[in-house]
Amino acid sequence: MGSDLIITIVIICIGIVLFIKDYFSIDTTSIIIMALFIVAGVLSPKEGFSGFNHPATLTLGCMFVVSAGVFNSGILNGLSQRIIKLAKIHYSIALITFCLIAGMFSAFVNDSAVVALLLPIALTVCRETKISPGMLLIPISFSALFGGTCTLIGTSTNILVSSYAEEYGLEGFGMFEFSLAALCLATIGFAYIFFIAPLLLPKAQKEQDVLTKEAEKYITELLVEEGCPDLKKPLYKSKLVNDHNVQVLAILRDGSLKNSIGPETFILEGDVMKVMMPPKTLNSIRDLKGYRIKGNKQLDEVGSERHIYEVIVPFGSRLTEGSLRSLNFRRQYNSSVLAIRQRGEILYEKLSDVKLMEGDMLLILGTEADMDVLVSQNLVVALSEHKQGKTNYKKAIPALIIAVGVVLAASLNLTSILISSMVGALLLVATSTLKPKEAYEAVEWKVIFMMAGVLSMGTALEKTGGAEKIAAFIQQTLGSYDAQITLSILYLITFLSTNVLSSKATAALMSPIVISLAAAMEVSERPFLVAVMFACSLTFMTPVSYPTNTMVYAPGNYRFNDFLKVGTPLNIIIWIAATFVIPYFFPFR
Repeated sequence: MGSDLIITIVIICIGIVLFIKDYFSIDTTSIIIMALFIVAGVLSPKEGFSGFNHPATLTLGCMFVVSAGVFNSGILNGLSQRIIKLAKIHYSIALITFCLIAGMFSAFVNDSAVVALLLPIALTVCRETKISPGMLLIPISFSALFGGTCTLIGTSTNILVSSYAEEYGLEGFGMFEFSLAALCLATIGFAYIFFIAPLLLPKAQKEQDVLTKEAEKYITELLVEEGCPDLKKPLYKSKLVNDHNVQVLAILRDGSLKNSIGPETFILEGDVMKVMMPPKTLNSIRDLKGYRIKGNKQLDEVGSERHIYEVIVPFGSRLTEGSLRSLNFRRQYNSSVLAIRQRGEILYEKLSDVKLMEGDMLLILGTEADMDVLVSQNLVVALSEHKQGKTNYKKAIPALIIAVGVVLAASLNLTSILISSMVGALLLVATSTLKPKEAYEAVEWKVIFMMAGVLSMGTALEKTGGAEKIAAFIQQTLGSYDAQITLSILYLITFLSTNVLSSKATAALMSPIVISLAAAMEVSERPFLVAVMFACSLTFMTPVSYPTNTMVYAPGNYRFNDFLKVGTPLNIIIWIAATFVIPYFFPFR
């Protein structure tokens, strides 16, 4: 075994540990892996950075822009009221409606964007019908995953695996080449979601707006009296803030309400401060000299223009790059975070130092305009009531025509998906359907950097001969089994790995291995590549196995075990079904 191969395996193992331990964000870990390959001399700088101009990365970036053209035009907003009316008839109708819409749209646009669109609509239905959010949100996420496997552009994993095939001199996959196989698995999956999942999902009615309702208990008014030690001090230097973790929401001063609170805000005698404080602080504040508690106030009384919004941090949001303090959140977005629900735990204290994560639910105090900025920049997804823009038909019609054109051009083999998506993205900007800034902001750069980074693992395995050696080892180990059993075992290994690593990292590792394995077995590589596609996307066992699962985790008030209970049987069923479905549509010879 050559030294480069040993180094490659060591670096990949380091990467796996970093992915599992979650020391850094996924994109940062991916770039670290790429940098290690370059520094160690396994890859040249040109080879290491080739992931940034890889067809999969470029196609994905263009498809983000095409999806944004459709969503930003508001063409889908008109569906919300119709969905709500239909879903309110009965739980079963709601379940079928949301799942079919999630599956349908996810086949052609980013699945995370589809779930982000459906989340507030589903929660509205739950509020008005007393359906537990837990009975709807996991099915929506799972349905989006099934829809994403049906077309080449349905998920980034499909694009990545197809690009790997082309890189190895093989024929890439067509737009609908694996649709029939995917639809067979989706039919089985939807049957499970409609008939079995409702028996396993948490049935108890869990109260929605839990952050809002909990926070309301700790909103009060403080009157600043003579002798207060914090008089004429800036808020950030006061004992009130530093010693008691009190968050000032607004100040009533001389008959006018001051909503804009910043470092330059000073405490004056006679101020009536509307504050939020941690539960344990409420009693100790009574003994604080110079402050008198006036009484509890509801959040909607904080200010006439400022409202409370429950939001979720989606995958790719820049808010995950640091704490609220390091992001200067309050000053930059003129909004305050009152509470955070992170991995099932509700946090009220020292929020400015909390490192935000994808899937966190935040309680934000701000104006409608502030929320518009946060939503438009894809920093958050609004879960509570937030006005939806009207459909702009001058933008909606061109966006829809261009999106359909992108799909048709690729599916009819008029050009590659890279060219069609690139032309589509450029047309959206050229027709002013999207502004250049909007197109730039539509790209989930975190995903782009992650893709570029994980592609270096496949490149290193190929260059050092690691893929061939691993393939030879697998063939020797599984030599007594036929191709179908081998495919089944590889599918199992892949979907289990995806629950630990990211789907892109798993696809980048497995694609060169299965291509080499197929060559060694002298069978078609296509069934193995399709197995990698499906296994990487159809992962249901944990809330962190796929971004859409993470998105519904907090709003659905789920526990980690809820995903294990509902997702594990489904993963096993799909694994067994895929063992027979994939070879039927993609024969080994």
